[in-house]
Amino acid sequence: MIHHEEQLNIDAQCLVHLNSGDVSVLIDLGGQQLPSIVHWGATLGKLTSQQAITLATANTNHVTSNNQDLPVRTDILGSQHAGWSGRPGLSGTRAGKDWSPKFTVTSAVLRNADAQEITINGELTSATAATLQILAADTESDLELGLDFELTAQGVFRARGTLRNTAATAYQVHEFGLLLPLPSNASQILDFAGHWGKERVPQRRELTVGTHLRENRKGRTGADASYVLNVGEPGFNFATGELWGLHLGYSGNQRVWAEKLYDGNRALGASELLMPGEIELGQGETVDTPWIYGVYGNGLDDQAHRLHSWLRARPTHPQRPRPVTLNVWEAVYFNHDLAKLKLLADRAADLGVERYVLDDGWFGSRRDDTSGLGDWTVSPEVWPQGLNPLIDHVTSLGMEFGLWFEPEMVNVDSEVAHAHPEWIMAPSQRLPIESRHQQVLNLAIDGAYEHVREQMLAVLEAHNIAYIKWDHNRDLLEAGNQLTGKASVHAQTQAAYRLMAELKERFPELEIESCSSGGARVDLGVLEHTDRVWASDDIDPFERQQIHRWTQQLIPAELMGSHVASGASHTTHRNHSLHYRAGTAFWGHMGIEWDLTEADPEDMKELRAWIESHKEHRELLHTGRMVRVDQFDSSLDIHGVVSQDGTEGLFAVVSLALADTDPIGKFRFAGLDNSLDYQIRDVTPGFPASAEYQSRHPQSTHRELNMRLPAWWPVAETVILSGAGLQKAGVFSPWLNPESLRILHLRATSTKETK
Repeated sequence: MIHHEEQLNIDAQCLVHLNSGDVSVLIDLGGQQLPSIVHWGATLGKLTSQQAITLATANTNHVTSNNQDLPVRTDILGSQHAGWSGRPGLSGTRAGKDWSPKFTVTSAVLRNADAQEITINGELTSATAATLQILAADTESDLELGLDFELTAQGVFRARGTLRNTAATAYQVHEFGLLLPLPSNASQILDFAGHWGKERVPQRRELTVGTHLRENRKGRTGADASYVLNVGEPGFNFATGELWGLHLGYSGNQRVWAEKLYDGNRALGASELLMPGEIELGQGETVDTPWIYGVYGNGLDDQAHRLHSWLRARPTHPQRPRPVTLNVWEAVYFNHDLAKLKLLADRAADLGVERYVLDDGWFGSRRDDTSGLGDWTVSPEVWPQGLNPLIDHVTSLGMEFGLWFEPEMVNVDSEVAHAHPEWIMAPSQRLPIESRHQQVLNLAIDGAYEHVREQMLAVLEAHNIAYIKWDHNRDLLEAGNQLTGKASVHAQTQAAYRLMAELKERFPELEIESCSSGGARVDLGVLEHTDRVWASDDIDPFERQQIHRWTQQLIPAELMGSHVASGASHTTHRNHSLHYRAGTAFWGHMGIEWDLTEADPEDMKELRAWIESHKEHRELLHTGRMVRVDQFDSSLDIHGVVSQDGTEGLFAVVSLALADTDPIGKFRFAGLDNSLDYQIRDVTPGFPASAEYQSRHPQSTHRELNMRLPAWWPVAETVILSGAGLQKAGVFSPWLNPESLRILHLRATSTKETK
């Protein structure tokens, strides 16, 4: 970003107010100091210069006994010279010197959403959605700093930095990140933990004096990633409570933290976690932080809505309906039999599936997981006529064809590893511990990068492939460059991004899914290059209910792969009804991960009904505003989506377990318009709700639910209830068997103008 040459004459009072999406960011640039954020949170409305100056003054604490003689000024780097005694954003050295730079702002450029420059003039400059670019320098330390701030139309605030070394001697960067301040009422932390098969497990704790530090040295975002680190008012939930969240848009090693100092100052911070010696800047060289996203919300749903709206507004966001997908991994594993694969395609097309994905096992010597990774050529042993006989069959049925790759990985038993063992990431000639019988191919080495790129391009050019499932099945432990001896996670992450970008540029219609042992690479960095994420390898619907609920704290449903599992889950070996499996997968980018050749006619009939229903409601599911109703009973999960104008909604009432009481009690809808009346229908596929139906079918199979419905429930006919009544008075919940659900469709019967 470091481009501006003009000098900026900044007075003692110089404030920039960005105000968009019901969020305000008030930035203090006074005295040519590094920017300090006076306010980030709920909109401040229109401010006068005097009001802004008063707020900036009120943001300054008094001087305390036995402390420095000037108030602490928390700038974007957490600089010690400004009085900040917590974790700094920048840590580095030039042969032991220049470890505490003091930057002076030399230029600042403010532009609106149309890229038109807005003159920064006087005490206060205001804008709506806008970007602010700042250049600062420390001539004594021979360092330049560039900062990019942006407040989007949706109220998402993001920032990144660029550091340049201007001296002839090298500058070693230990850490480079940014800080966002927190107000005093932010005192409870919500972030995430988890592991393979159970990603994004929420955890809460109090923000006390000290640092809540989350570090990841796995070379990928991680199944246990903090994901969105929120700090808010005690007890904040989906509907209420102020909260301030931070997400690092990056897929490599990372560090995020929430910190409270002894003096009451507190902040969120994030940086790429750099391994020793990874970044050493020569003269004129630069390093960037990833984008650091700060998202305010009044309730978790409000925060998620801002993120979803921003993602959907990107030019690269998928615009066409998300194709219902069949992935054949759990149907065939490594047994690639053309006749069975064609039969799976026939079954899928009959159901209305729109995309067919061939998974692992099509290339090189890959007959199991011990060999072949890195050799991205079609195996003549398994595919003597190549992939086109299957691809042609799939596309003749009206489906797209997708293919699995794992471009960053390698088996030691592979042609490429035998020819170039030095391309394997390692701290020396000693290889790291294997994981899943595999190592990591160092894409930061030009030859290795070209090998993977050229082989992938050859496959894509020779076949009609619309989609890549891009996997990443191990952590990058001891990930070094054998040619230099240096740690190389940073370079590897950048190379993976570059390869994705090159493939997209070469094949503009190509879609890529980010898969990483399931959901271990779900972040806004990889989503700059991909079109969906695989939320978890665990598609047991019981586990997926929680995984879906929290994955969508960051990303909307259309980016979240959500498949119908087989009857006995591949991961947990639990058995679930098709009703629960399909009713869970229904709420994301829907697909199937099941051997359809074993499905009986009744299974096929019911699954077809779910797919047809998903397609009917897909536009609402993938454009509407997500709603998660705060639970009054842990056995019940109620979630849904409401159209942006509030006139249509779709809600699931999910029984997770036996309730503590019977009847369970009343719940309230959310996200509706209190001024409208809604016609409500039970649209659950495959399960007639009618008591009359069940009385006429006393020998009904497991497909007919055992349930007790309250009097208001729309059994045979629709009912009409007011938005105000649904949200303020509430309605009684049905009694459902554990691990079952009902889906309600709501449509407004009037408008605000006619009601």
